[in-house]
Amino acid sequence: MSNHPYNVLVDLIDVYWDDPVAFAEDILQFTPDEWQQAVLRDLASDRFVSVRSGQGVGKTGLEAVAVIWYLSCRPNPKVICTAPTRQQLNDVLWAEIAKWLETSMVKNFLKWTKTKVYMIGSEERWFATARTATKPENMQGFHEDYMLFVVDEASGVADNIMEAILGTLSGLENKLLMCGNPTRTSGTFYDSHHKDRADYKTHKVSSWDSPRASKENIERLIRKYGKDSDAVRVRVYGEFPKSEPDVFIALEWAETAVESIVEPYHKELHLGVDVARYGDDETVIAPRIGGKVFELLCYNKKGTTETTGNVIRSAREFHRMYPFIQHVYIKIDDDGVGGGVTDQLNEIISQEIFPFSIQVIPVGNGRKAEDSEHYDNRGTEVWAAVRDELKANMTAYIQGQPAVVQLPNDERLISQLTTRKYKMTSKGKIKLERKEEMKKRGLDSPDRADAVALSFATDQELMWTNQRPAGW
Repeated sequence: MSNHPYNVLVDLIDVYWDDPVAFAEDILQFTPDEWQQAVLRDLASDRFVSVRSGQGVGKTGLEAVAVIWYLSCRPNPKVICTAPTRQQLNDVLWAEIAKWLETSMVKNFLKWTKTKVYMIGSEERWFATARTATKPENMQGFHEDYMLFVVDEASGVADNIMEAILGTLSGLENKLLMCGNPTRTSGTFYDSHHKDRADYKTHKVSSWDSPRASKENIERLIRKYGKDSDAVRVRVYGEFPKSEPDVFIALEWAETAVESIVEPYHKELHLGVDVARYGDDETVIAPRIGGKVFELLCYNKKGTTETTGNVIRSAREFHRMYPFIQHVYIKIDDDGVGGGVTDQLNEIISQEIFPFSIQVIPVGNGRKAEDSEHYDNRGTEVWAAVRDELKANMTAYIQGQPAVVQLPNDERLISQLTTRKYKMTSKGKIKLERKEEMKKRGLDSPDRADAVALSFATDQELMWTNQRPAGW
């Protein structure tokens, strides 16, 4: 490499612009763990990355690699590192950057000081800096085409600080990496794994899964606090403290289902259909065979006729891919505009011949629950069906048994499933939060979650329970 920093930049960009893993290995002699590789690749390809983890997994090393890579592989970059306390920022993160920089192949071109790392000869435009997360103004005033914010112990950074950071990140190559133990059930870091999850690439790292974490320390924490304690959830498993008591479906249940593998082996195809009521909402078709929910089919601003056609097309396409399907059940919320789709589907089914039996099952989320002793309405009861499946899958996972449910890796779906609240009525019945109430909290209409829940709607929808076709 030439000794001139701009020539060094050209050399590095050619090879490492979008490959921070190779940069870590070749330039820093840092061998990233599998999860660190995944995070670095996401940072290269996406703007916002959020990592929640247990203790001792190597997140500070990851952050140091990200800082040096971005500083070396972008022209005139600004990298801002922050943490809630000066001790965490200076004694931990900034010291880690110094350690890896000192032994790197770029140490002769990047100068480290107690508050800044800069490209020699371009100190004012090409640098990384350390700013404690104590005042919003510490995060403002940075503008550059290439900019990276690294937020350590992100759960402890106040919302007004994070708002200032997010307000600064307006460019297409402006990136954010947040890492930390998930200590709080509110704030930007929490939201990045929940209601704002679709905007982030998210990762969870358990100390059990990291070769760097002390297993002796893990066992000590479990003995001291108990395996089900919030202290162990946060420090070992990288889980947020137990969900608010009024959240209907736990995040870990949904995430476990995403990581599960279930083979589609049943004769029945279930299509959950949620028809959009408003302009910005989605019409969603959720295909399910056995415990496997396939990638959701999502549409915007489609009329009932086109939605009907999409449902029929989905049924035919899945039968083509899985010829063993004998029965198709279309479960649709036919309250409101969904009723038009139900009518059109029934008309088509009465006129056409299909290579499988097919039936439309109007669910009606606003109707009386079958189990009216426990649920206030049918929609709550339908969600309870998918919640019970996810809970059973979590139990199977803990016990080392085969998976029960597999969900698609769909961030908006996971967000919608795990942010909806419920309450107990005066009669002691469970009632889900209304969609209008969710929107007041800044949440999307749970169209994708509704469609998946409909696909799991129980046999009680089938008014012809005693007249099921042969081969059921």
